Amino acid sequence: MVEFLLYIQVAICIFPLYCIIRGPSLADRMVALDILGILVTGICIKLIIITDQLFMMDIVYAWIILSFISVLTLAKYLENKKLND
Repeated sequence: MVEFLLYIQVAICIFPLYCIIRGPSLADRMVALDILGILVTGICIKLIIITDQLFMMDIVYAWIILSFISVLTLAKYLENKKLND
């Protein structure tokens, strides 16, 4: 059952990738990148469950931290402030 959900989640990754490539604005592309990050984290966690190899948790942690930083950067950009303020 987990493998089936993994295949579905990989297939769903096509939609945020399309929005990242053809998004109408930078904000839409950043939101799609955040959604892709959530999907990739779920895929890594499902792979951890299937393979019992915990080294992928490092990938999950790094991706979550980068996603959080990108959301903060988007919030600063939408407020029209400089990134060093």
